[in-house]
Amino acid sequence: MHDDPYYDLIYDYELIEASFAQQYGIRLRLETEMCWSEFLTLLSGLNGETPLGNVVRIRSETDMEVLKAFTPEQNRIRSDWQRRQAAETLRHFDRESYEKSMQQLSAMFRTMAKIE
Repeated sequence: MHDDPYYDLIYDYELIEASFAQQYGIRLRLETEMCWSEFLTLLSGLNGETPLGNVVRIRSETDMEVLKAFTPEQNRIRSDWQRRQAAETLRHFDRESYEKSMQQLSAMFRTMAKIE
């Protein structure tokens, strides 16, 4: 699919549609001939002035001075994305991985405490 951690093709599809219309004049709902590789190329070329580009810029910001100046709406956008990403991470964290991690942690503590 894609490797950008700051947008999701499904979750952000309305932003993608609006961005394609703004930047390229392409109405994706009416498009019947575009191949997947062309779509991905155009998607990767969206600039920061498009709806998706603006949201990606907000979601990916790490500069504390810039973050301090965020509006309440920008903070909401960024927080919503971080919560969504955290929920996705937890959803993929399966019981088997949990059990394995707990066994490793237990072994580490036993070694540290020299308990056999």
